[in-house]
Formats: sequence, C-alpha cells, structure tokens
Amino acid sequence: MEELDRQIVQLLVKDGRMSYTDLGKATGLSTSAVHQRVRRLEQRGVIRGYAAVVDSEAVGLPMTAFISVKPFDPSAPDDIADRLAGVPEIEACHSVAGDENYILKVRVATPHELEELLARLRSLAGVSTRTTVVLSTPYEARPPRI
Repeated sequence: MEELDRQIVQLLVKDGRMSYTDLGKATGLSTSAVHQRVRRLEQRGVIRGYAAVVDSEAVGLPMTAFISVKPFDPSAPDDIADRLAGVPEIEACHSVAGDENYILKVRVATPHELEELLARLRSLAGVSTRTTVVLSTPYEARPPRI
C-alpha cells in the first residue's frame, strides 16, 4: 500500500467521519484526489465500512463475556458459526486453534441473560462451553498497526 493511502486509512481509523476536504489538507492532496483514493481503498476491500462506536453500558448491555465453544461430537461437520450467526448477543466469532473451535464475544444485560444465552448456544449448536466474564476493559477495538 502506498504511503498516502496508508495516511488516509490511519486518519479514517481515528475519525471515520472526516471529510474529503480535511483528509486532503492532512495529506496534501486535492479533495477529488482523496475521494478517488478512498473509493479505490473501499473497492479493494482495505476499507470495509464505517461504523459508530457505541457505549455498551449506555445501551443497557454492561456485561461482556468470552465464550469458548467446542462440539460435543468432534466428528460432526464444522457448522457452528453458521448455526450461531443469527444470535444477536454475539458481537464477534473467532475460529481458533487449541482445545476449543471458536471463541465468541458476547454482550448481555445481566448474569441471568448470560445463563439463558449459554443454554441457547448449547442447544442451537450442540456444543460445550467455557465462559470468561469480563470485569473491566482498559482498551479495545484498537486500530491495526498500519
């Protein structure tokens, strides 16, 4: 990736709402040149989208947990991610190496909701679970080192 593209991506990671004019001022490019570069970065999949960063506690989801899952039957087809795709409490699903097959990041309002979610996950996907409840989050969603 060219250095100018790298600068544009770094600026957009910090502020996804930054205008093309402001991006141009920061990089020394014209507004139209920045617009073209951003469009190419989007087309190439370097920039996959723009999103609002939401405070989970403010929207009533103060409890975060990581749930490691593995199938009861190791010879069963690996369709766990597909089976769980519609579960709204799951914020992220990572396929991992190790004892478990996937690690899920979930957000819920209460311990009771977490307990109900665990039962639902076990039933939907035929998995065993191991849960780690988050006590605090010093930082998260850090941008990649570009």
